[in-house]
Amino acid sequence: METDQSPPVVKSEQEWRQQLTPEEYAVLREAGTERPWTGEYTDTKTEGVYECRACGTELFRSDTKFDSHCGWPSFWSPLAGDKVILREDRTLGMVRVEVLCANCHSHLGHVFEGEGYGTPTDQRYCINSISLRLVPKE
Repeated sequence: METDQSPPVVKSEQEWRQQLTPEEYAVLREAGTERPWTGEYTDTKTEGVYECRACGTELFRSDTKFDSHCGWPSFWSPLAGDKVILREDRTLGMVRVEVLCANCHSHLGHVFEGEGYGTPTDQRYCINSISLRLVPKE
């Protein structure tokens, strides 16, 4: 599940702090979470591709986004399995699966399974809006 390899995009903490806003840095580089129902993409229906806000890697497509009513954008599948890394997360006294960008190892959110949403994969990639940038379809 976890990789020990260095990401293709490597920047110093100072470089990340210069590139990202304090809010983006807290989520992407320190595995924070934005408050539910506050993210710009929670209810977005715009067609396009969602990319990593830190490095620009294409991660999710709008056609895999669904209404989970959980307060964060939810997708049933990443663009390609190798675009994300899944890592066990035991913070906050629970066991979850963290989702990271495979290109820069930035924190995106968590993935959950078997919640009964009826998606093709039976998975919910619960992703922070602030970790993403939507590139609308032309």
